Amino acid sequence: MKLDILIFGAHADDAEIGMAGTIAKHTAAGLKVGLCDLTAAEMSSNGTAESRKQEAARAAGVLGASARSNLGLPDRGLRLTEDQIAAVTAEIRRCSPDIVFAPYWEDRHPDHVACSRLVEEAVFNAKLRRYMPSLPAVKAPQLYFYFINDLGRTDLVIDVTDHYGVKESALSCYISQFQKMPGEDIVTTPLNDGYIERVRSRDMLVGQRRGFAYAEGFASKVPYAIDLFKG
Repeated sequence: MKLDILIFGAHADDAEIGMAGTIAKHTAAGLKVGLCDLTAAEMSSNGTAESRKQEAARAAGVLGASARSNLGLPDRGLRLTEDQIAAVTAEIRRCSPDIVFAPYWEDRHPDHVACSRLVEEAVFNAKLRRYMPSLPAVKAPQLYFYFINDLGRTDLVIDVTDHYGVKESALSCYISQFQKMPGEDIVTTPLNDGYIERVRSRDMLVGQRRGFAYAEGFASKVPYAIDLFKG
């Protein structure tokens, strides 16, 4: 499937935390947006790989995503290896997106950092016609980085005020991660200890800088080009 936007995360819920409002805004505008989770999050303290898969599918439906895939790479085993780079490159070539998103390159979770590096390598390799010639090379898409746990250099912001309710609905799909269910075998983690409230506060703070109720921020490693400065 040809996608307009392809978003990578190390785990299901990464993309929703960082940019669910942006996803909802673009799908509402008719763009084809896909999500790709690198792992099944099998090392998560709460929930199971199967429950996470079901939650991810529900969240994708809430967001109106055109596709969601999982590469089945090892949770807490993401490495900058040829096999893993090839797996991500193949996904980019299959979807041929115009824009790719990855987690910001600095984050407290090592898998988010590894995912960022893998995607950056794969975006470069996707255009090389002699690399993995079994799949046609594609023009290198634009690459932007979204924030999960830590807010870094913000080069772009998107007003997601009108779609913030959808973001909250998508996050609520991840019951195993963000809620403490009575009687369940769960442990307290940063995710089920006020995490959603902190995400909401972050998005309000990012929006405040431009006069929006809620906004999501993004970083770029290349200059952002415009035709004219406009007020």
